[in-house]
Amino acid sequence: MTKYVFPKDFKWGAAASGIQTEGRTNKANDSIWDLWHRESPERFFRGIGSDKVTDTYHRYEEDVQLMKKVGFNSFRTSIQWSRLIKDYETGEVCQDAVQFYNNYLDEMITNGIEPMMNLYHFDMPAELQKKYGGFESKKVVDLYVDYAVKAFQIFGNKVKYWITFNEPIVPVEGGYLYDFHYPCKKDGKLAVQVGYNIILAHAKAVKEFHKLELKESKIGVVLNLTPSYTRDEREEDKKAAWYADLLFNRSFLDPMVKNEIPQELCEIFAEHGVTPETTSEEIDYITSAKIDFLGVNYYVPRRVKAREVAYDLDYFTPEYYFENYINPEGRFNPYRDNNEILPTAIHDIAINVKDNYGNIPWFLAEIGIAMDEESEGKPGSDGIIDDTFRTDLMKEHLIQLHRALEDGANCFGVHQWTFIDNWSWTNSFKRRYGFYRLDLETGNRIPKKHGLWFKELSISGSFNV
Repeated sequence: MTKYVFPKDFKWGAAASGIQTEGRTNKANDSIWDLWHRESPERFFRGIGSDKVTDTYHRYEEDVQLMKKVGFNSFRTSIQWSRLIKDYETGEVCQDAVQFYNNYLDEMITNGIEPMMNLYHFDMPAELQKKYGGFESKKVVDLYVDYAVKAFQIFGNKVKYWITFNEPIVPVEGGYLYDFHYPCKKDGKLAVQVGYNIILAHAKAVKEFHKLELKESKIGVVLNLTPSYTRDEREEDKKAAWYADLLFNRSFLDPMVKNEIPQELCEIFAEHGVTPETTSEEIDYITSAKIDFLGVNYYVPRRVKAREVAYDLDYFTPEYYFENYINPEGRFNPYRDNNEILPTAIHDIAINVKDNYGNIPWFLAEIGIAMDEESEGKPGSDGIIDDTFRTDLMKEHLIQLHRALEDGANCFGVHQWTFIDNWSWTNSFKRRYGFYRLDLETGNRIPKKHGLWFKELSISGSFNV
């Protein structure tokens, strides 16, 4: 047996988001997910929209106790912009939202759970999308900053870890390149402008945060980093992987962590006629907004090869420079669309952050092992669901993280996706990730065996294999 020991002050917990857990009860306004579900319910698995969630709004006290039962010492969720702000033009806040979030934060803090609060988790307010085009507009950049400042001012005495955006590339990919998020456009130039505007919004919010001088509080961003692996060692494949890394990882990682905009990225955008509208003042914001920590989300690797088939889209996407590739010798998760399992990618990500990004403090903000309800099975005689498959894979990934820590990585925690099986965008409840199963009929939280193992891990800071 080998024992893997993690630092004593390591953060153990889970991640979720407001829109995926709170429900729409007493919300000030709609988000794009509320709007899209009304317009196109057929786009959602079994037609289930964002009103079918874990109902944290009413059950947060119960849920915090469930967090304690599986050993959490920290938890990341998000504030819903469309819940907190009642009037986007004046910045008037919804007092019901203020009370709810304060109560939720107090409950976590009282029970020894460090809240980490994210400001944006794919949930653009519907009104701002319809009126201005969401982050297509610089107007919405400034409205986001106003919202962020309100959140800092109201909850800054309780929240020590703030996050500007979760996976900011996803709204770009989903909404403007590949049609899996609202507004379902396919426009390379708009995609680049939206990406740039999100980076600008992040930078401005970071600047405003530092002006407030909140004691002991830090601000960061959460990025989904997906290492790009080649088919083999041929040079054209290596070049394809370099492009994929530049366009999917460095496009946000470099401006937000290193405060640098890659020159190669600018050249690609110019070549394809998709250069965003910028000003020198905006660039100054981006190149000077220093974050305190980074969150990294990892699920699957990216496999690429040099293009062998002519690019046939009439708008720009990153795939102009490569083709995706399935590793014929890879391991695959039979419960999540046969996505590849590659725990060593955790080590590769960690060393990249260490060697190329100043070894900034970071945490594994999401790592999820997906199963479906059928594969998890029914609760046993003890009332617990046996999801040992999830625990076994988590151990493999944590072994690689432990190896990275021994190699000098500056990682301070691990948050699993997710706490209770939650509603997940157009997939709704197709995949299950939680420490607890959500019974969609009753709302009951059913414990899973993985949670018992995780509690031992959190309390002891170690596990054996």
